[in-house]
Amino acid sequence: MPTPSPATLPADTIQRALGEFQIVLADSQVLQIQQYMNILLAWNEKINLTAIRDPLEILNRHFCECMYAAATVPVTVGRLADVGSGAGFPGLPLKIIQPELDVVLIESNVKKATFLAEVILDLGLRDARVLVSRYEELAEEVAPLDFVCSRALGEFAPMLRWACSERVAAKQVILWIGARDLPEIEKIQPWEWREPIPVPHSLRRLLLVGERKVQPPAEGPDPQESAES
Repeated sequence: MPTPSPATLPADTIQRALGEFQIVLADSQVLQIQQYMNILLAWNEKINLTAIRDPLEILNRHFCECMYAAATVPVTVGRLADVGSGAGFPGLPLKIIQPELDVVLIESNVKKATFLAEVILDLGLRDARVLVSRYEELAEEVAPLDFVCSRALGEFAPMLRWACSERVAAKQVILWIGARDLPEIEKIQPWEWREPIPVPHSLRRLLLVGERKVQPPAEGPDPQESAES
């Protein structure tokens, strides 16, 4: 694993920021954050991956806020799909903090998908892959899913219908949302929504977790009654 460049945030700065989100990482995981940030900043000069340019703000907004879900949801083991992954958030930070996760990054933009593949390769992440596709076109390629997560997705309703469909059958969805989006999302069925989790150091951003309601099978005629009639 290469040594981080001199421009990278120091390890103690990263650990201090993570600590404000009640996150504790090993030195090797901090180094992965430094590597990831180096690749992100270099690629961001060529393609628009994030509007945030300041490394400390990238750390807080992208890494800390994403990793915060690992403890609060919690996200531990299982298969996770990151819909509209973009620069890899939240899927790759969750993979760093929970290496046992099987992570699928869904990204339709070829250039962004190429960036994600480079991050996975350079960080040596196993059980992490990129699917260059629109999420609506996927089913058996990702199912079954324990978690579907998304951040900064334009329209949540179509994605939530896809996630709860029988062909995908996601058990949970994890959304990073603005407070103003909450009332509309909470109306979407058949998800059972938990109490929103405020994101530290933010007045407007929330973590919202939904669990798929299992629909009872439709009652048909009693076989015995049918036989007797």
